[in-house]
Amino acid sequence: MSVAATIAAEGDKIVNELPASPYVYGATAIVVLLSLLGITYAFRSVGTRHR
Repeated sequence: MSVAATIAAEGDKIVNELPASPYVYGATAIVVLLSLLGITYAFRSVGTRHR
């Protein structure tokens, strides 16, 4: 058996399953990034407020 055939045959095995669906990771990332965007947006005029 060639190396390529061995790698192709072993490619079907699941090595490590994720504890949650990939959609959960995506939704979590979007929520975290939108939260950080909101915090950044809340402090947008702090530098010009105190003169």
